[in-house]
Amino acid sequence: MNWGSLALWGFIATVALTSLEAGSQGFGISRMSIPYILGSMATASRDRAKAIGLGVHLVNGWLFALLYGLIFQSIGMATWYYGAIVAFFHAMFVLTAGMWILPAIHPRMASEQAGPTARRQLEPPGFLALNYGYQTPISVIAAHLVYGALLGSFYTMR
Repeated sequence: MNWGSLALWGFIATVALTSLEAGSQGFGISRMSIPYILGSMATASRDRAKAIGLGVHLVNGWLFALLYGLIFQSIGMATWYYGAIVAFFHAMFVLTAGMWILPAIHPRMASEQAGPTARRQLEPPGFLALNYGYQTPISVIAAHLVYGALLGSFYTMR
């Protein structure tokens, strides 16, 4: 495992993914902000939640880069298309299992079964995060494909 390459390209790929997701929110393609959702798990302050969530999201991206690196090492090569294939499955896991379990672990998010309360005011993402806009799954998949393609393209195994 090439730790330096993994750290560098994992960070760059995570910044690209986060920027694409923020851009999709800024352009009205999706209402979802993963950094805000992650940060609001730790604090009720909206501004502080964005900063904390961005840090958590960057660390998560590095951790997932480690998983991608292990996959590349196990198949013996890193290419943009292997990265994109892994990223597609990663995105599908996020959109299905991740979004499904999120209301159960998020202290400020309502669930599909129990609506908002004074404490649980965030809207649940719903299946494929469709509650945040019908184009949300497309933007999440696209951002993850870029993440995987960048890692696969530039990660050097030696």
